[in-house]
Formats: sequence, structure tokens, C-alpha cells
Amino acid sequence: LVGWSRYIPEGMQCACGPDWYTTNNKFNNESYVMFLFCFCFAVPFTTIIFCYSQLLFAVKAVAKAQAESVSTQKAEREVTKMVVVMVLGFLVCYMPYASFAVWIMNNRGQEFDLRLATIPSALSKASTVYNPVIYVLLNKQFRSCMKQMLGMSGAGDDESSSQSTTEV
Repeated sequence: LVGWSRYIPEGMQCACGPDWYTTNNKFNNESYVMFLFCFCFAVPFTTIIFCYSQLLFAVKAVAKAQAESVSTQKAEREVTKMVVVMVLGFLVCYMPYASFAVWIMNNRGQEFDLRLATIPSALSKASTVYNPVIYVLLNKQFRSCMKQMLGMSGAGDDESSSQSTTEV
């Protein structure tokens, strides 16, 4: 990291992460932790909230214009549900890690259980899995395309998926 903090084994020593623990000023850990908190948690979270809120405003505007369409109203509810689940997924994965980092920085030298340090680390590393899982569980078109891509769709599925459209 070019002299700015360092990576060390964290938690149960099964993965590496930023050095939250060292109190030696040689590594400038506090500034690095704050940088990570701001640019790897706060800025992405703000961006997610902004982009998803813009998406929801657009979906609601289209749904309002086509108020008589039941399928449009259903699509709006599905998109809203997916957005809420995506934001919650981000928070569940990264809020514990970001909170733990700030807690460690503010409580230097205080004892803590290494098993507790493993949980936020594992959640943040598992975050790469939640987006596809959410899409597969909540989006029929995504599920259909995944089946088709994996060669798991039947003959009837191909026709329906190629003709399906999403109304928004």
C-alpha cells in the first residue's frame, strides 16, 4: 500500500484485511481506515441510494402514466421490492465491517474476541454472492435467461422467454 497502512491476517487468521489493530503511527492506519470508510462504504452507499431512488422515481412515473395496466403496477412492485432487498443486502454485508473498523479505530488496545472480527469479514467477502442470488430469486426474466444460458430451459421456455417483455 505504498507505506499507507498494510494488510494482515484478520479475525481467525483465515483471510487478510486492512490492519485496523496496530497503534503504531508508522503505518498511518487511522487515515487509511477513514479513507476506506468514506470511499469504500459511504460513497458507494450514497451512490446506490441515489441511483436506486432515481430508478424508483422513473418506474413510478411510468406506472402512474399507465395506471390502468395491472402488469405495469405489478412490475413496479417487483422492482421496488428488488431495490429494497438490494440496498438491505449491501447494508447487511458491509455495515458490520465498516462499523467494526471504526469501532476498532476508536477503541485502540481494547480486547475483543477474534471470532467477532471474523463475522464482519466473512459477510463482506460473501457480498459477491448476494446480487445474483437476489436477481435469481426476485426476477423471473433473469431466472429464465440464466436457465437458457446454462442450457436448462425446456423447449417451451425458449419461446416464452424470447417473447417476454418488461413493462415499466
